[in-house]
Amino acid sequence: MTAAILALLPVFLLIVLGIVLRRTLMPDDSHWIGPERLVYYVMFPALLIDTLARADLKGVPVAGVGGALAGAVLLMAALCLALRPLLMGRGRMSGPSFTSLFQGATRWQTFVGLAVAGNLFGDPGVVIASVAMVAMIPLLNILCVSVLARYATDVSPSWLGITRALMANPFIWACFIGVALNLAGVPIPAALHAFGDALGRSSLALGLLMVGSGLQLGALLRPAPATVIATVLKLALMPAMAIGLAVLFGLSGINLAVVAICASVPSASNAYVLARQMGGDAELIAQILTVQTLLAVLTMPIVLALVGS
Repeated sequence: MTAAILALLPVFLLIVLGIVLRRTLMPDDSHWIGPERLVYYVMFPALLIDTLARADLKGVPVAGVGGALAGAVLLMAALCLALRPLLMGRGRMSGPSFTSLFQGATRWQTFVGLAVAGNLFGDPGVVIASVAMVAMIPLLNILCVSVLARYATDVSPSWLGITRALMANPFIWACFIGVALNLAGVPIPAALHAFGDALGRSSLALGLLMVGSGLQLGALLRPAPATVIATVLKLALMPAMAIGLAVLFGLSGINLAVVAICASVPSASNAYVLARQMGGDAELIAQILTVQTLLAVLTMPIVLALVGS
């Protein structure tokens, strides 16, 4: 419980600071455009490339860990899409709001997952979490970009348009580059590692500040139905799916625990950036992220207790 709380508390405090900055030092939307583009196109991709290129994957059950998490993502995505006609029909949910629910239910907060895995298991935990990054980040970005391209506007895009949006996504390219460097055994000079690490660490703070900047505090008193649904799906059902698949694949011990950690973290702060970039409901995803981050302090220790960690 202590490790989860220590990892989540700074995340929530950064969101709160973003709220304060939006209401004092940086009140205009134009103040946040530059930081958004830096995080989206430079800082977080740098973290992905550096972490994946340097990860030592020997001795890690890549197929089991990656298969359990990717399988859980696909199951959750299928469930959200199956619920879409009901949500957008009788539930009167808009297309942009559905895309935020989808992101809130499927994505994962990489930084929190790495922090908790490292706090509990040290370097081996971080290495296993790196496998999760390879399995989940390209898949999630393909799914989320496709859903945003399809439902964030009233005009249905062509497959060519969706393909172009995917090809322009820097997170997908960063994962491919990082994995390619790792497989090729290309050594990363210490100076370049320090450069990428500095950019990557900065992306966490800026991304969470932007989440806070888009938050409507009054909405937290009465969370939107989409927020409640996304939170239940992400913090309760997603861990159950991932743990069930992990047990089915024969995982145990630290490998099972890290799968549970990666599945039970809140949704990713870059979901807010993606919503802003592609026309999703940014205010709704900001609300979802904040509620999930607050509740994950309680739900993550329960999930870890269930797998014996």
